[in-house]
Amino acid sequence: MHWTTLLTLVLAAPCSAVVRFHCSQLVVERIDPLVEPGSIPSAHVHQIVGGNSFNVSMDPKKDMPAESTCTTCQFSEDFSNYWTAVLYFRAQNGSYKRVPQLGNNQFEKAKGGLTIYYMQDAIYDPDQKSKVTAFQPGFRMFIGNVSARTIDDAARYRQLTYVCMDTWTMRAPETMAFPTRKCKEGIMTSIRFPTCWDGKNLDSPDHMSHMSYPETGTFESGGPCPATHPVRTAQVMYEVVWDTKIFNNLEWPKDGSSPFVWSFGDATGFGTHGDYVFGWKGNALQRILDAPCNFYSNCSAESQSKLQSIDAMNKCSVPTVVDENIDGWLTELPGGYQASYGHSHE
Repeated sequence: MHWTTLLTLVLAAPCSAVVRFHCSQLVVERIDPLVEPGSIPSAHVHQIVGGNSFNVSMDPKKDMPAESTCTTCQFSEDFSNYWTAVLYFRAQNGSYKRVPQLGNNQFEKAKGGLTIYYMQDAIYDPDQKSKVTAFQPGFRMFIGNVSARTIDDAARYRQLTYVCMDTWTMRAPETMAFPTRKCKEGIMTSIRFPTCWDGKNLDSPDHMSHMSYPETGTFESGGPCPATHPVRTAQVMYEVVWDTKIFNNLEWPKDGSSPFVWSFGDATGFGTHGDYVFGWKGNALQRILDAPCNFYSNCSAESQSKLQSIDAMNKCSVPTVVDENIDGWLTELPGGYQASYGHSHE
């Protein structure tokens, strides 16, 4: 479904919240307090957005809103942290260059970052009628498999996809592997987190087991939550626009494969993943989710939630703690990685 049609459907009738907002870049470096807490540096480079209480350890007992003095997110009460790996272009001489992020559609002036969604039903359903439970302080989750190098490896994470954007509004077709042609406006990655919670654990050893996708079908088809994970939550989705068009005039692989590689060495695209640490202030998220509104209005008036300007979002940042070059032409990826194609490169 094209973005313009989707937007028309969403705006067609009053509905419970489909929340869409942007968060500018907070910091880009090798820090990962969810998977590798305390490690300086972590294994690979990430881009992080959200509250400036972000740090190398992220103690779940800490009050993130109280410890933050600013956030890069449009909602001023959202001090959560959202992050993904970073994309690199691999030149034919074997060197690597970081691909910058762009502000998403309607957020072009933002300093890179992510666009965040919280959804109660499929985004193209104009009647968001499901009641969902907001996450609680200390909640965190991860989705994806950094070791995935084949479509079979990635099958469990079918809702992690790519779009080769020929226009700013293009949102289809989606693929699970990197696009292999030059994209006029860049590549968008979409990361859709699970929607069913076990109702007990704010985290789990693999940061995934306390969450589940629906028992049958998908979130979009209204599939029921399994008995092991009975609490229906909003679906968190990230959209990231990578400015790959700046590399379209360079030489690409002659075998038709993609020249892009994730910061952890994945050159197939199957290893894409996302991290989420909840940090909304008080009941702000539940208040927004319960409001009758749509993402075009940002639900701010209906939920009495304050939005900040893009300029204010862009000003919030944290100092880097890892001193290394991540932006120049590099002979290897930060952390010593090289491009890995697994069994899918032919």
